[in-house]
Amino acid sequence: MLLSVIVPAYNEEKTIQRVLSRLESIQLLSPFEKEIIVINDCSKDQTERAVTEFQSLHPNLDLTYLKHEVNQGKGAALHTGFRAAKGDYIIVQDADLEYDPEEFNLLLKPIINGYADVVYGSRFMGGRPHRILFFWHSIGNKMLTFASNMFTNLNLTDMETCYKLFRADLLKGLKLEEKRFGFEPEVTAKISRIKGIRIYEVGVSYYGRTYEEGKKINWKDGFRAIYCILKYGLGG
Repeated sequence: MLLSVIVPAYNEEKTIQRVLSRLESIQLLSPFEKEIIVINDCSKDQTERAVTEFQSLHPNLDLTYLKHEVNQGKGAALHTGFRAAKGDYIIVQDADLEYDPEEFNLLLKPIINGYADVVYGSRFMGGRPHRILFFWHSIGNKMLTFASNMFTNLNLTDMETCYKLFRADLLKGLKLEEKRFGFEPEVTAKISRIKGIRIYEVGVSYYGRTYEEGKKINWKDGFRAIYCILKYGLGG
């Protein structure tokens, strides 16, 4: 079984090599192997140099590097990665170290045990480390999750999480449109409508960043998420 790890990157020269090093070192539960696909969304810093340097130093690593010539947004980078993925399952790994790849196996367990088709990694359940940051961000995340659940009839605790593990054929069968952070509510709405879908949720750690450390999502993306919850929740 192959797990495709999709890594969208925009101006992540400071952390991308550490992310790739962690991805290289993790040992996935049997029977899974991994491929890594990095999509550089037209970074203005030295992200490309960092990735290609790492690639040259680790020639045996199954690492594919793709890039956009024009910045299109995280969602667009994910679309590019999904199309290139060869795996049986697909997971997203942000390039900023806010999530720990060592916890992939937590998400894989319900898959391996035959229970799940999709697994979300929640920052708001379980006893794992969670950096204390922004009160209003946490309230916003919970409100967006609540609104999403109203339309999808799911009982998720963290719709906006980065860690979403999908059976590849189900994900590739969706027509995804959102180019930026609207990907999260869109994919949640559309995956929830698949007949017989089995969605699970496990607790994961969260090592969040401040804006000074490079965090990119902002209040405008919150309003877009509300729009996407309404649009795709109503069948768009």
